[in-house]
This record gives sequence, C-alpha cells and structure tokens, in this order.
Amino acid sequence: MTEWRSVFGHEKPYDEQVDGIETAVETGRDGGYTVIEGACGTGKTMIALTAGIDLVRDPETGFERVFVLTSVKQQLRQFEEDLRTINANLPERYDPVSGLTLVGKADVCPYNREAKAGFDDGNVYDRCESLRDRTRGLTGEGGDTTAGVLAARGRQQQTGLADSGRRGSGARFLETAGEPTPYPPDLPEYDDGGGGVEYCPFYAQYLEDLPEDGEGDAAEAVPFGFTETGLLSPEDLIARSAGHGTCPHSVMGALLGHVEVVIGNYYHAFDPTTTAAFTGALLDDSTFVVCDEAHMLEPRVRDLVSEGVTDRTLRDAETELSRVVQPITLEREGRQVEGGSETADAELVRAELADTDVSFEELERTREFISALREELDRRVRAHLDRNHRGWRSDLTALEDAEIPLRDPETPERDELSEWADRAGYGDVAWVRAEHVGAVVERVLNDAEDEEKTRATPAVGRVLGEWYRRGHTDFFREIDLERTWDDTEPPDSWRRAYNARLSLHNCVPSDAIGSRLAAFGGGILMSATLEPMEAFAEVTGLEYVRREKGRPVVERRYGLHFPGENRESFAVATPKFTYGNRGRPGEENRTRQVYADALTEIATVPGNVLVGMPSYGEAEWAAAVLEERVEKPVLLDASSADEVTESLKDDFFAGDGKVLVTSLRGTLTEGVDYSGDRLAAAVICGVPIVNTSSPRTKALRRAYDDEFGDGFAYALTVPAVRKARQAIGRVIRGPEEVGVRVFLDERYARDSWDSVRAYLPPDEREEFQAVSPDMLDVGLERFRERLE
Repeated sequence: MTEWRSVFGHEKPYDEQVDGIETAVETGRDGGYTVIEGACGTGKTMIALTAGIDLVRDPETGFERVFVLTSVKQQLRQFEEDLRTINANLPERYDPVSGLTLVGKADVCPYNREAKAGFDDGNVYDRCESLRDRTRGLTGEGGDTTAGVLAARGRQQQTGLADSGRRGSGARFLETAGEPTPYPPDLPEYDDGGGGVEYCPFYAQYLEDLPEDGEGDAAEAVPFGFTETGLLSPEDLIARSAGHGTCPHSVMGALLGHVEVVIGNYYHAFDPTTTAAFTGALLDDSTFVVCDEAHMLEPRVRDLVSEGVTDRTLRDAETELSRVVQPITLEREGRQVEGGSETADAELVRAELADTDVSFEELERTREFISALREELDRRVRAHLDRNHRGWRSDLTALEDAEIPLRDPETPERDELSEWADRAGYGDVAWVRAEHVGAVVERVLNDAEDEEKTRATPAVGRVLGEWYRRGHTDFFREIDLERTWDDTEPPDSWRRAYNARLSLHNCVPSDAIGSRLAAFGGGILMSATLEPMEAFAEVTGLEYVRREKGRPVVERRYGLHFPGENRESFAVATPKFTYGNRGRPGEENRTRQVYADALTEIATVPGNVLVGMPSYGEAEWAAAVLEERVEKPVLLDASSADEVTESLKDDFFAGDGKVLVTSLRGTLTEGVDYSGDRLAAAVICGVPIVNTSSPRTKALRRAYDDEFGDGFAYALTVPAVRKARQAIGRVIRGPEEVGVRVFLDERYARDSWDSVRAYLPPDEREEFQAVSPDMLDVGLERFRERLE
C-alpha cells in the first residue's frame, strides 16, 4: 500500500480515485499538471486533496502547501468537508492537516460584520486602510505612542465605563462570531494633542503581537495554536482572533504561508490586485495548485485580467486633479483658496512634485485629457442612442444594457478613441503618463486629508496606460452601457439611466492563465466537463506549460460508474432550436410545437424536473407552455438576486414533484446539489451558444480564429456544450439515484456540419441514444415501467 492511502479520507477508494491520485502524485513529482474530467460521484475533491497533501508531507518534493481554487461556493464547502473527513480518519501517528479558507475583508472585519462604527460593505476597504494607516502613524517611527498602549486604551473605552476594563457594570462590548471582543462597539480615539484620532484597536493589537523590529515571522502574532487545529473555518478564525482582540484579516494573512491547505477563489490566484496585496506569497513552485470547476477557468480569468473605467470614475478623477491643481493655479493668479475648500495646500503639492518626475503642467494636461475624454464619451453615447433609440430622452426607463464598439470587432485595427485622441492633440505621452500622475494625486490628497483612501485617479491612469499598451487583436475596446438610475443627473441626460464604461476586454486570456500556472510547482485542473481536452489545454495555457516549459500535462477521464439501469439518456432529433427556426417567444410554428410536445412529455416524469433553456426569455415561453399542459406546479427562474434564487430552489425541493424552468446562463444549472430524490429528470433545449451578434462575441471569435484557428468552435460551441453537460449532470449524483437525461436538438443527435455530438465524450455519445421526437414517449414509458 502506498503512503497516500493513509491520508485518503475513506476506507476504500474507487478504482478511478486510485488511478487519479497515483497519476497526480507521479505527475506532481515531475512538476507537471494532471487534467481530470470526472463525472459526478467520481470523488474528485478527495482525489485532489489526497494527492496534494501526500506531496506536501513528502519532504523530498519541495511542496509546502495545497492551494485550492474554486468558483462555486458549494464546491468550496465540499473541499472543507473532505478535509475534515481526512483529519477525522488520519492514523494517530499523523498530525492533523492544517487548513484555512480565504474570505474577503468585509467578511472578517468585526466592525463591518456587526455594522458598527460607520462600517458597511461599501466602505469597509477604504475605512479599514484609513484606520490602519492612522494606527501605524500613531505607533510608527515618530509616532506619539505604542501599539500596546493603543490596544490597552481600546479596552478601557467601553461605553459607560470609560476608564474601566471590567466586563460588568453596564459596559458594552462588541460581539462577533458568537464571541465577545475586548472593545466597545464604537471606535476608540487617541488624543495626540491636536484632537482625538480614531484608530483600530484590533489592528493595534496585531501590531503589538508582531515580533519586535520586524524580525521573525508574522505567524508569531497569531494568538492561538493552529498546527493542531485542522481546518480553520472563517467563523473559527474570526472568533479566535477577535476574542483575543486582534485583527482577523491580518491573522489570516499571517497564516497563509504556514498552513498545508489554503482554500480560495480564482481571484486569489489570478486577480492582479488581490495577488499583489494579499496572496502573492503563494504564487511560487512550493505550491501545488488545484483548479476546481476548471471549465470556468478561462471565462473567469478573462474577466479578472480585463480592464475598464466608468464615466463616474473619470468624473471623480477630474475632480481630484482639480483639487490638486487649483491651489497653485490660484496662487499664480494672486488669489487665495476659499476657506473650507476641499483642495490640497500649494506648498504640499510643490513638495510632492519636487520628489517626482511629474510636473505641474502634466497635472494640468492630464486633467484636460480626462475632461476631454468624458466629453467624447458623452458625444458617442448620445450619437448611439440617437441612432438606435429615437426619442430616448422622453423615456429613459426603456433603455437597456448596450455595447458601443470602438472598432469593427471582426477587423483588428486601432480603436476610434485612440484615433480621436491623436486628432485632439493627446498623443502617446498623455496615455502613458496618466498612471504616474495618478500616483502623485493619490499621495497629495492622502497627505492633505491625513487619510488613506482609494482614489479614482490612479485607477484611471492605470487603465489609460493599459489602453495604450495593449494590442488590438487579443484586446477589444468598446463602451459598455450598464443600466442604473441616478436621480442627481438631469432628467434628459443618459447619465441618469446609464453608467458608461470604457472597457478593455482581454479576448484571449490563455497567456495570463498559462504564465500563472507555470509559476506553481504543479497541480490538478478538474471538472465534470472539460472535453474536448485539446481545446481545453489550448485556451487555458496548459499547452504553453507543456510545449514551452517542458513540463508534463497528463489527462484522465472518468465517466459515470453508477448502475446504467438507473438512468435513461436521450438525444432527441428535434429541429435545431435556433432563432431562425423558432422565431421570437410566442410565435407559433412547427419548431415550437415540437418542443412544446417534448417538454410536456418529459415534465410528466414522476418527481422534480429541471428544464434548461438558452435564455431567460425562452424560459418564460417554456414555463407558460408547461403551466397550461401539466398538472405539476411550474416554477420560473428569472434573472434576480441571490436570495430570490435561493428561495425558489427551496420551493422546488419542498413537497411533491414540480417543474423548474431556468436559463442555462443562470446559477441553478451548475454548482447546485440535486442529490437524492431532488431531481428525477433534466432536459436541455438547444445548444446555449451566446449571442453571436454581440460586438464583444464577434471580437472574441476573431481573436480565437487568429490564435487557435477555429474561433467559433473554441470560443462559442465548446463552452456551450460544456454548459449543457453541466446542467444534464445534475440528475445522477450517486449509486442509488434514478433519473432521465434529455438533450432536445438534432445537433446532439446527428452528425452534420453544425453538429455538436463530436464534442460529447465517446461514452456519452454511446449512452445518449439518438431518437426521433415521436419515439421519446416510448423511451420515457419504458423508464416509468422500470420505476414501478
């Protein structure tokens, strides 16, 4: 028996798990990646954790931690559960496997969690950084006090007992995660002689607990033992840290490099801001990375490595620049800044400029450039609305989200905004130097206000610099119009209904993904739907890791190993559910009639039935048809807030059988647990290819044409089939489960020029029986008889 079996959390692994673990361990030792497509029930999370922990605990591998990345909250919980299972079943000779789940600052800050001291999710990051800066200012070099004194004063400033540290006599303490903290609900203040200065007592305590003079390890500031704890959940972290009086977020950061398993989200590894500020220490060859739900890696990272800046941010940057420029302008004109004006001091501005290579003229020029950009943005939005929505000023509520391309999306060329800038006299320097100007503005304003805040100008400067530097094939520039509502804007202004965004979309993120994967020591990428593997390796940069870095990439695929007699699977040769065939929802034609009849047949299967449609509009049509034809309750999922979707899901699971109709673009067809008798059948209508008329989609397809040779397949068809397979995979989740799986569309059933059957794995092509619409009821009846 190999050593990994001592780590494996269950008595006996499946054959697929044995192969998966041993393949991942062997490949990981060689610095490579194992790519696993495993059907539901394969035990992929246990494969990944067992292989990773085995490598980490082998001193010869050089691995120090497993870094789990998942985009689905339910999967994150599964990793936590499996890690607890591993620890519960470890032989006594082994120490528990230490683990930590990463969450955001808003989730761990005691003040924000309890909505105290003016904190909320919208301001927690700025407020936290400002308080940390003040705390460091009071205690650092040249400060008036020490971190220990600040923490002690925080303990003494309870409401109603200003000078007492006793927890009685009416003193109120902030409580969070079920634990009292040593501090009051309101922020304490320190009088530095110029008035009270708010500070964070939790952060002060953390600074006090750090090793003196910056020597030693930050983990020494962790106020509890963690190597014997096993998995430290966010609630445990908060309770133990805040109960001691120290900052939970700082403690989480101190633990990062010292636990064996770190569980997080994709942005913890791929978002430039997050990695620079928080998780950068994990991004090296001592980390074995696990990318779960890896079919989502490409689109999620594409969003993370794209850039953009909104009209409102441009407006705020213009205001910030005016506040820095104004005092020197007025001074040169012999005028004084009016009392109370929110501007910087002229002397402060000159001092800051003296320490940089940014001139006052550059400040003025950048302000002019950003002002002109807003005017050009305004002109283009008005022109677009005049062309496409005549009379839009009289009914702003009728406007919808929109895209305004800045070049022909199918022809790589320089964008129109860059061309406009040239004609307006804003050349290369205006774009490139904006980033340097932004950094100066941020320092001036933070010094002037004695407060660390997120400023708009640095973000604008960064985006303008990227806009200038990035290419025009793999990046696509456009104006995105997002519906919103702002009563402060004039009644006939588009800004009342829209927030416009200058967007720089990264069409081909394979370089960003591949270079980051190459930084890790090895790992596993896994999902229930990765086929075709060749396409997956290309778009995720794995082919770069294999070809350019010479590292092994080994593929494994494990199909359903549950009893075949428990399920029926059909690919029904209904007419293609394309817009050209079906028309608009509500139209009566042969295609819609065939689909209405097939959906009705499937909806009568005993138990819960999930219907996946290509869009929310088509979901409304299907729900209306079924409400008229079936006796079961029909639930319709709309594009809505998370809490509404959760409530709908609970209704679906409660009581007798129902039909749930949703869009395959929604959240109910992936990452939802339909185990047990929660789902008896799933039917997918059509191939859920995204809107091909969108400028962004056209640019994406062209970029993939240039990069991979078949843009339509790589950018559109393959992701669509994966979405359909994800949804259909909700039915069979365990060996005792019984159900029906149906693809409705001849493209799943027959070979043709636009068939997608080739994108199904061989075992699924064999299992999904190609049947004609008039034979579907025969197959379903056969299944009903089997259930009796």
